[in-house]
Amino acid sequence: MSVYDKYQTVIGLECHIQLLTKTKMYSSDVAEYGGLPNTHVSVVTLGHPGTLPVVNERAIEFAVKLGIAVNANIREENQFARKNYFYADLPKGYQITQDKTPICTGGYITSKLKDGSELRVNLTRIHMEEDAGKSLHDIDPFETLIDLNRAGTPLLEIVTEPDLRSGEEAYSYLTEVRKLVRYLEICDGNMEEGSLRCDANISVMLNGAKEFGKKVEVKNMNSFRNVQRAIDFEIKRQIDLLEAGESIAGETRSFDAVKDLTFSMRSKESANDYRYFPEPDLQPVFVSQDYINGLKALMPTLPAALFKTYTTQYKLSDYDATQIIDSKEVAAYFNELVKHTTNFKSAANWLMGPVKSYLNERALNFSDFKLSPQKVAELIALIDSGKVSNSAANQSIFPELIAHPEKTAENIAIALDLIQNSDSNALQSLVTEALSKFPEKVIEYKNGKVGLLGMFVGEVMKLSKGKADPKILNQLVKETLEK
Repeated sequence: MSVYDKYQTVIGLECHIQLLTKTKMYSSDVAEYGGLPNTHVSVVTLGHPGTLPVVNERAIEFAVKLGIAVNANIREENQFARKNYFYADLPKGYQITQDKTPICTGGYITSKLKDGSELRVNLTRIHMEEDAGKSLHDIDPFETLIDLNRAGTPLLEIVTEPDLRSGEEAYSYLTEVRKLVRYLEICDGNMEEGSLRCDANISVMLNGAKEFGKKVEVKNMNSFRNVQRAIDFEIKRQIDLLEAGESIAGETRSFDAVKDLTFSMRSKESANDYRYFPEPDLQPVFVSQDYINGLKALMPTLPAALFKTYTTQYKLSDYDATQIIDSKEVAAYFNELVKHTTNFKSAANWLMGPVKSYLNERALNFSDFKLSPQKVAELIALIDSGKVSNSAANQSIFPELIAHPEKTAENIAIALDLIQNSDSNALQSLVTEALSKFPEKVIEYKNGKVGLLGMFVGEVMKLSKGKADPKILNQLVKETLEK
């Protein structure tokens, strides 16, 4: 038993979801990634005297949608608060957020782990707030530069209960969060651009202990894989300290992805009190049950419901279902495709095989795929009817259909002379001809060397110039040899 097995890890995550609104949380400034530094700002964002904030109604809508999706309790009366602290990229000197009245409480998010087991992570709260600006340390060698374009961008912060126990579980949870916000179309989930950010609170304690260990917060992780790596490193670091008889310092740490380690940023003990108090310039926002019901009616089918449909109604494997659901665009295409074919497994195979390969080879997104689901269904029908082989459909008909979507798959197959010969009488003569070339091999087969069947089938396929129906051909060759 490893020394690390003596300990239990306790992890809670705080995710900041940057919302896809056109304007900022409390002003009409443009909220979008990029742009020249400090061009998406106004006197309201900068907190000039005499300016007043106004709540972004679309941000309220997005918060309620997320609350519905995670089965949270949605608060009727929502108040705002000022969170006071000094950062160079926080122009007002405070952040407008929600303190004691988060718009959502409770709820949960489920995901699948690698071993197929289900992970359920309970949520503490979801609250609305605004983002800070951005400090740039790598442009000027002597100065830190400030870009306030991001300041005021609407955020939802999702805070979990301390339900996670490993880096793998955190990775699985975050993957599900990103999938969820993309399906809801409230956030693009791009961690590299900062639209989805995550801080991890990590502690360790002996198995069976009643009290959690000292909590350490890890920030600045710009990918799901780095979140997992940072957590795994931090677990080992804390256990090593305890085993050496040292104590854990309550602190905020950062993750260095190059060195694969965390390092101290600041002590938690010396952190300033945020001095929350009610935001005097904003009236409470009321969310009625009628408003919630109206949004419920507009909700898309979410990944969990799709997974159940795909695995029960369409009989797909868990793997196939997960691969399709991973992208909302792919799932929408599949949903349309199965309206035109009942071969659900083949539909999944085409999406995850030839279609995905075509896009990957050309570095295209799925939105760039212009072939309609009906056309892919035509291909599946051709194969299922035995008119063309799967390889001919994939290698020859599919590329031609993409180049000429106005044509039908069958017309292309005919033009390329790919229609398989399913005439048993015509194929029988080819079988007889092929077997007559290898009389000694026929004797060997009849004496028990059944592995020769493939050779005979291949010979007939050559004679048919690749157009023999493989299913019928295999049966004919076998029947002829066993007469």
